Amino acid sequence: MNTVARAMLTIASALTLGGCVSATIEEVRTGPAASALAMESPIVVLGRRHNNGYETESQFVDCVGKNLKATKVLPEQQFVDALYPWFEPRTAPLGTADLPRLFANEAVAKRVEALGVRYLIWVDGVTNTTDQAGSMTCTISPGGGGCFGFVTWARDASYEATVWDLETQQSMGRISSDASGTSYMPAMVVPVPIIARVQAQACSGLANQLDAFLSGAPPEAS
Repeated sequence: MNTVARAMLTIASALTLGGCVSATIEEVRTGPAASALAMESPIVVLGRRHNNGYETESQFVDCVGKNLKATKVLPEQQFVDALYPWFEPRTAPLGTADLPRLFANEAVAKRVEALGVRYLIWVDGVTNTTDQAGSMTCTISPGGGGCFGFVTWARDASYEATVWDLETQQSMGRISSDASGTSYMPAMVVPVPIIARVQAQACSGLANQLDAFLSGAPPEAS
């Protein structure tokens, strides 16, 4: 089999495989079901943010908020600005264990009350590239140029959302969303990326489960 035919076969195989994604959603309820207030009062979705080299991606937090349909969502940045400086990266809480102490602060409590927020959804997690393989070579010549090769990379998106009741100062439950998949980029002159959208899948699964949680629907049987 010559080089061109082999490259065409490689690309055809990659297109057949596609960027497949596998996803898992898990829910643990630790408090009473959400009340009807969840449908009427705004909530806020916050991501872990801190100056320690690890924080939840802002685009993922925005994605979850935009995909929630069960209630009104206050933009994260509006909430952060209203509570300045307590949610700035240098002072933001590192986890839900720090929330009771923070919201016990009278100044913080007054600002939250003014916003009318009842529930806070704390999102912790990140998307990582876990494995890479293959190679690609690109050349330029007077007669033209192009790229030849085949590259793959695996990505894992793992997030956990904790639903926090600001009125009772307790966790109502946690929902985890994990998605993994492998992306491909074959090239026979022109690279053709075939992307496994693991972060989008994790966002969609998490938002859908949060909608059910906030509407008071019973958890699905495993």
